[in-house]
Amino acid sequence: MITKVLFGNRNIERDDLYGEYIIDRSKFPGRQADWQYNHFRFQITRDDKFYFYLMEEGKVVKVYTGAVSFLEDYVRPRLVLQINTPTYHIIEDNPTLYYTGSSFYYVFNSPKFGNVFFVKGDWKPIDE
Repeated sequence: MITKVLFGNRNIERDDLYGEYIIDRSKFPGRQADWQYNHFRFQITRDDKFYFYLMEEGKVVKVYTGAVSFLEDYVRPRLVLQINTPTYHIIEDNPTLYYTGSSFYYVFNSPKFGNVFFVKGDWKPIDE
């Protein structure tokens, strides 16, 4: 009971979801995760804007934009994307939020890559 009070499931609030997201290379480490990390990231801003970045060699080459809204009638706020057209295959559908009890991550279902995992964080070049 004490452990649950100290380390128990804390609810994710809408404010927790704002920020920058990068590919989570720990889910399926390897060349594909590294390649995705170097090519995709996104941002949710406090004014409910969504930016999906395509990158090459550490530089943004294309940005897909849109708006976000949140469905608040769930245990954790669900993200709803309204992407301007054209769109990109990774962001065609709304992501699913997963919560591990101490952290969370988003999963997008891409028709080309399958599940694509994003975690909150700052993009930095991979040391190879």
